[in-house]
Amino acid sequence: MSQLSGQPFVPLRPIPLKERSGIVFLQYGQVDVIDGAFVLVDERGARVQIPVGGLACLMLEPGTRITHAAVMLAARVGCLLVWVGEGGVRLYAAGQPGGARADRLLWQAQAALDEGARLKVVRAMYALRFGEEAPARRSVDQLRGIEGARVRGLYRALAKLHGVVWEARRYDPDAWDDADVPNRCLSAATACLYGLCEAAVLAAGYAPAIGFLHRGKPLSFVYDIADLFKFETVVPAAFAVAARVERGKGEGPLERQVRIACRDVFRRTNLLERIIPTIGDVIAASGLTPPPEAPEGQPPALPTPVSGDDGHRG
Repeated sequence: MSQLSGQPFVPLRPIPLKERSGIVFLQYGQVDVIDGAFVLVDERGARVQIPVGGLACLMLEPGTRITHAAVMLAARVGCLLVWVGEGGVRLYAAGQPGGARADRLLWQAQAALDEGARLKVVRAMYALRFGEEAPARRSVDQLRGIEGARVRGLYRALAKLHGVVWEARRYDPDAWDDADVPNRCLSAATACLYGLCEAAVLAAGYAPAIGFLHRGKPLSFVYDIADLFKFETVVPAAFAVAARVERGKGEGPLERQVRIACRDVFRRTNLLERIIPTIGDVIAASGLTPPPEAPEGQPPALPTPVSGDDGHRG
């Protein structure tokens, strides 16, 4: 049984996102709060404690159930819960980790709705992604086409570097097993990156759906931000795993190998520490006045539990 009742409520002060570990995947068990600890309980009753306050994101795979108490605690400490498919390769839904700021959301929306400001943001993203200024006098649609051509070239170059046979980027979420090894590795790797970026976007008070280069998707802004880091982090990791698998040197399921490789590259590149400042930098390129900074690590504005809250199972 969840143990939250009868305890005095002490406001939590979440760890700043840049100081947290990245992602943990959970499967085949029930996530609960027992004796004040956030745990995964398997079918035999064995408990594994999860340091939820030190994580940016928890990926919940099929076979995982989570209680009301666990969702509440994750929200209080600012850990994003994401419901994903087998192997973490599909994102179905995500929670709100708390602490969202309306002023940043409005700043983001204002920049996205002003076509001149939006173009400045897209140009800034281009410069960060490719290390050079975007071509002059190009529209957002034209820049999108230029980026697409360059991205296809980067895929080919990385595939050649790692000795992987590459045809094209193809991904059908309804036919996962039909994809070749490099595409499966890339899909698993980008899912990891999207989860981390969504955690950062939400934790910093921005809206995942309000994108600049990408439009019309629930995670458009997540895709925008992930693209800034993709080719220095998860894409090389995915091709490295694909090369090992094709040579018969990989151990364990392909998706698990990719997740471990992504975890390592996130740590090596200090990615969490870089994402939120980068978000602010690209939106600031719009030329619109940013909102004032708030002290980091403030607790989310969540209601205090009332007397008699028993943390019942969800």
